[in-house]
Amino acid sequence: MTAPHTSLPHYPFSTKGDRLAPELGELRGRCPVARVRTNAGGEAWLVTGYETAQGILRDRSFARSALADEDSPQQDAPILAPELLDAMNHLQRAGLRDEVLRTLGRHQPELPPEWVEQITREGLADMTDRGAPGDLQLHFAEWVAAQCLCRTLGLPFEDHAWLAQRADTDLTMVTYSNEELARNWEEIRAYMAAHTAARTPGSPRGLADRLADLNTGQQRLTESQLSNILAVLFVSGYEDFAGFLGVAALNLLRHPDAVRTVRARPETMPQCVEELLRYSVVLGNAIPRFVTEDVQLETASATPGELILLSLDAANFDPAAFPEPDTFDPARSPNPHLRFGYGRHHCPGAHLVRKQSAVAFRVLFDALPDLRLDVPVEEVPWYPDRMAIMPARLPVTW
Repeated sequence: MTAPHTSLPHYPFSTKGDRLAPELGELRGRCPVARVRTNAGGEAWLVTGYETAQGILRDRSFARSALADEDSPQQDAPILAPELLDAMNHLQRAGLRDEVLRTLGRHQPELPPEWVEQITREGLADMTDRGAPGDLQLHFAEWVAAQCLCRTLGLPFEDHAWLAQRADTDLTMVTYSNEELARNWEEIRAYMAAHTAARTPGSPRGLADRLADLNTGQQRLTESQLSNILAVLFVSGYEDFAGFLGVAALNLLRHPDAVRTVRARPETMPQCVEELLRYSVVLGNAIPRFVTEDVQLETASATPGELILLSLDAANFDPAAFPEPDTFDPARSPNPHLRFGYGRHHCPGAHLVRKQSAVAFRVLFDALPDLRLDVPVEEVPWYPDRMAIMPARLPVTW
């Protein structure tokens, strides 16, 4: 018999990125599929083991889109519209998915490497001009992420601070009421709707305009659906990228030998980025799935209607999949981490994060070879209650 939910551990355990929450490692070793209480007040199964998480990600019997249904269990705040949780399927039905994948794929026409290098140098120059100590989160992580997402979508960069503030609010757990979150989201959605309405058809400024131009088929999205999806692309893309760049930069600063190695052999930077993707703790909540049929997960019996939470951070530290997982090894090979999911639900922004991170980190350590933390690691502040873990500041000197 399941214990009352008040006696269950409350997940998430931490939204700090300096280390994997100890509770996750303890659960993975003792009970890799455990019952937890969510921020929404309900119960869920928390998966912390690599093999089980990978299996759920590739198994079609674990649904994602059903979580947008009104009566489905929630991890945090209620889903305001189905397309917010199921954007890629909505895009596919409207014939728009290929355009998103082309834009975010390997070649990324909006983000040539020389441009990413230039804007990275501009952010760092602004930081150094202000004098030490500087804030690497603001002038590197958030700067590069906002530049890349605004250029990709074709949004004016002068709006980035307004957009980032609302993205931050949207991905903050428990702090805001449902009414405040709905009002905040409506502001982002209305911004995207106004942006595409002001376009010149046939002369796109970026992905947002191209999707609006192509949205003409019988299964086309409504204006509200399209603007919601454009908002999702910015919010998730910006927050995930800015969070990863900040946490990964902290991890590199904690491992100066790795920085020296990659500076001496810049061709190894992509492999180093893969280890940063595995090693960096960036997921404040978890990847949700919905049980659609009776299933056995390790020793747990899950039934239809239950919520499954996948801690990909914990899975990426599973010693059954990664020898010496607590060791940061930029030469690790193979490195089958689950940072971007697995199988058909692989994150469409994976190539963007990989490619642009490699450029940005190369520029960072070329421009500032003596870069180092200005405070002990334990004094780095973190945004509380965030779905995408992010340093509030990353104080550095050079």
